Amino acid sequence: MNTSWKLATVVPLLVALLVSRSSSSSATEPAPQSGVWQKHEYSFAFLGFTSTYSCDGLADKMKLLLIAAGARQDAKSRPGACAAGFGRPDKFARADLSFYTLAPGATDTLPASQPTLGAWRPVTLADRSPRELGRGDCELIEQFGQKVLPMFTTRNVENHTTCIPHQNSGSNIDLRFESFAAAPHPHTPPPPGGS
Repeated sequence: MNTSWKLATVVPLLVALLVSRSSSSSATEPAPQSGVWQKHEYSFAFLGFTSTYSCDGLADKMKLLLIAAGARQDAKSRPGACAAGFGRPDKFARADLSFYTLAPGATDTLPASQPTLGAWRPVTLADRSPRELGRGDCELIEQFGQKVLPMFTTRNVENHTTCIPHQNSGSNIDLRFESFAAAPHPHTPPPPGGS
């Protein structure tokens, strides 16, 4: 009888705990909302003291950063006009960017557009996050945060990036924000750079 009394007491407590956990986890995940794609074209010129990129290398890094920050997967980043040839470091490396970002809004104002569901997702740009980033990219992250990130719909931006000119030691990449991006499909893995 003592065991049945214990079970009668414990089972309702476990059920209540499970119900409260499932309702709290669904409450923390915001519901997707409608969004509209906005096109951006930008010629990004990099000028740093510590690292030097070839124009094609800069274009590759910029595409990585665009996708990590929440740009649509078809983002394009092409080498700009550079004095040095393909694969050669250039003090004035450039990349021509063409990309779409998602902004919250009603899609009924665009009759030909397909509705796109978006959601806020956390993004962290740090040393090895995404894995292709390193301390040598510190000044690039600084300039990305100043020149390109304002084209995205973001909130809760925390930038603790500190770059020391002419040296990598002591430099720290730490840029965190929430980006309004396309809501992931249930079977799609999250894009790189997300936490």
